Amino acid sequence: MELQLSTPALLFSAITLMMLAFTNRFLAVASLIRGLHKKYLENPDEKIIIEQIHNLKRRLSMIKYMQLCGVLSFLLCVICMYLIFIETQPAANYVFIGSMLALLISLGISLVEILISTQALNLELQDMETLFQNRSSGFWFKKDKNDE
Repeated sequence: MELQLSTPALLFSAITLMMLAFTNRFLAVASLIRGLHKKYLENPDEKIIIEQIHNLKRRLSMIKYMQLCGVLSFLLCVICMYLIFIETQPAANYVFIGSMLALLISLGISLVEILISTQALNLELQDMETLFQNRSSGFWFKKDKNDE
């Protein structure tokens, strides 16, 4: 199969959208980290904050590698287009395969990062459930026998 110049160019829009999504994730995580830093300074012994810090460190690292693979895919696409332009078809094929692999790795890391971010939300939900259960079993919500 012979690659056309338009084939790797098709990846540009996909990679661009993917990089935009990764940048948005990075900005969201950065905002969460800044907010969590304030909470941590107020209450450094709270277990949920420490768990969230570990979770966010993992996510930040994964986002860095997602972006790295996305940029690598972009660069390999450009190199592939250059190789097609100078009519070096076998090399262009291999570089295009490399670009696709970098894109695939980036998407795989993205999938794992989504699963980790879901765990972070579950931590928050569990914390809220625990607080609610503690309040429900406290004296504020118990009915007095005189109220009946």
